Amino acid sequence: MNIDETLSYIHAVCWRSSIPGLERIRALLALMGDPQKGLEFIHVTGTNGKGSTCAMMASILQAAGYRTGLYTSPFLIRFNERMQVDGRQITDDELCEITAQVRPLADSLDPHPTEFEMVTAIAFAYFARHNCDIVVCEVGMGGEFDATNVIPAPEAAVFCNIGLDHTQYLGDTIEKIAATKAGIIKPGCDAVLYRQTASAEEIIRQRCERLGVPLHLADFDGIRLESAGLEGQVFDWEELTGLRLPLLGRHQLCNAAVALTAIRVLQARGWAITDSHIRRGLASTDWPGRFQIIGHDPLFIIDGGHNPQCIQALEQNIRDYLPGRPLTVLTGVMQDKDYHCMYRGVAPYANSFITVTPDNPRSLPAGELAAYIRELGCSATACGTIREGVALALEQAGPDGTVLCYGSLYLIGDVELQLRELRK
Repeated sequence: MNIDETLSYIHAVCWRSSIPGLERIRALLALMGDPQKGLEFIHVTGTNGKGSTCAMMASILQAAGYRTGLYTSPFLIRFNERMQVDGRQITDDELCEITAQVRPLADSLDPHPTEFEMVTAIAFAYFARHNCDIVVCEVGMGGEFDATNVIPAPEAAVFCNIGLDHTQYLGDTIEKIAATKAGIIKPGCDAVLYRQTASAEEIIRQRCERLGVPLHLADFDGIRLESAGLEGQVFDWEELTGLRLPLLGRHQLCNAAVALTAIRVLQARGWAITDSHIRRGLASTDWPGRFQIIGHDPLFIIDGGHNPQCIQALEQNIRDYLPGRPLTVLTGVMQDKDYHCMYRGVAPYANSFITVTPDNPRSLPAGELAAYIRELGCSATACGTIREGVALALEQAGPDGTVLCYGSLYLIGDVELQLRELRK
């Protein structure tokens, strides 16, 4: 199979749905020789901040000299982004080769593994063949019944900020969602927790107590911001001073506290990680699509935030980094998201909105979104293609303006591609 055939197979419609349960992935991995059983893991769940936190931990581990796997989702531009070793994405050739090996095994099973289960199995095989010392593994959705939860007890089960998302699968309250996510805690691991509501924290705490797992709460009070600008942030955390983080936003400092708490856990478990490794790893962290500058003249920022907590962080970033700058907002959303919360708070900062339809069957048509935004009293123009939207945003902002693109991770990768093409 070539790369197009490989991706077409992986994305095949007949097994794309999300079906909770571990039976299919366990059966597939057993046929593959259970590659996950020879690996060490950090397992990361939560609603917001998982990817950024994973990227920080992976960068620190890589700086410490460990061969480090990183498994995340979704991707922005290339599917290969989802599985990396030491910061390098899986190559097309290797993705094709591993998929060709997994395909007949998956096709022999009834019911067939889902798309995410297929991708997870491919990733575990990839990390095993590269003899990774440790894999930073992001949960796809939830925790207990997520395909990644077939791994053995991780070194650390890490909980990022928990909010309301995927409620049709995980439950309609923070407590129900926390209970599902708590399923990644296993005897023999340590647990690291982003400070949550008291009820959510209690659910995690009770699970840890039942299983005899030490629980470590990230120290947000130990964060001291020294400076912040569009080039990055410098902060202190506990006894560590002058830490540099390229990722922008106050919320990223909380994510950093979670990542650093997990690294402290690894140190206590015998991993050779020094403060110098921590400094170098944080400073070299790369996690695209989160309030990221991708162009100048005009300043062009992309952000994949799409739920209430993400939008609150986005609004704070606008106040912190873009004070007094009128914004041209380029946006598109999924129709099954609570998009009403995504625009009311941003509208006061926007000169105009430009709407597009992301390349996804769940997308809200650009015309419908523009009509909704006009109801908020804002100017909104619907464009027929993402390319047209990017071109109009550049024109409306002018060289001294600012374009902010947000709304969906399914949108911003295509926007970045079109911006590159238009500026060639």
